[in-house]
Amino acid sequence: MTEISLFVAFTSGLLSFLSPCVLPVIPSYLSFISGVSLEEMQGAQGRGVVRRRVVINSLAFIFGFSIVFVSLGVSASFLGGLFAGYRSAIRVLGGALIVLVGLYLLGFLKISVLERYFQVNLKDKPAGYVGSALVGVTFAVAWIPCVGPILGAILTWAATSSRLSEGVFLLTAYAAGLALPFFLSAVAIDSFFEFSRAFRRYLRYVHVVAGVLLVLVGLLLVTDYFTLLNIYAIRLTPQWLLERL
Repeated sequence: MTEISLFVAFTSGLLSFLSPCVLPVIPSYLSFISGVSLEEMQGAQGRGVVRRRVVINSLAFIFGFSIVFVSLGVSASFLGGLFAGYRSAIRVLGGALIVLVGLYLLGFLKISVLERYFQVNLKDKPAGYVGSALVGVTFAVAWIPCVGPILGAILTWAATSSRLSEGVFLLTAYAAGLALPFFLSAVAIDSFFEFSRAFRRYLRYVHVVAGVLLVLVGLLLVTDYFTLLNIYAIRLTPQWLLERL
């Protein structure tokens, strides 16, 4: 596992956060898990107390959805390992599927099953930080169809890996890409509200960037050039950094 693979997985998580069905609902989730209204978040009164409550609950929420995504990575790698003798065929087939998903995001294909997602409407959040973590688990499960095209591509990639740990690292990087902007939105609430309003006009471009990225990853997997890129990346990586990866 090299920094190229981790960077692609992390970027995929970031693009999932910026997707049209995730970014607009982030303020509502911040309010729900913290018990703080949107007006209180934006108000000056009790700013320190409000921010601390939002940040701590957001960390619990992040922990919840990260467990789900990493578990999916373990499952994908495990299933890939069961068919290790067909790894080359899995790599080619998986790469082809990733290309198809990329073309779907670019608008060249219409796959109706990828356009459906469901939401779980929770009336009352379980109390405490454990409750926020459980909501994070629910978030991950409920929005898997929403982030499915990107997440599915990363899971397919994990299934082609030769070791279980590679799938864990890939999905950990993906979860980190989704978690970092979520955490930053909790830390800088006012700035996030401004960013969210301004960025909505560019949401359609997120699918374009994600589509191009997935098409490139899929083609690299099909042609096995990803292995060559990883070899070059390892050669260029300082020894002290390799020892920590």
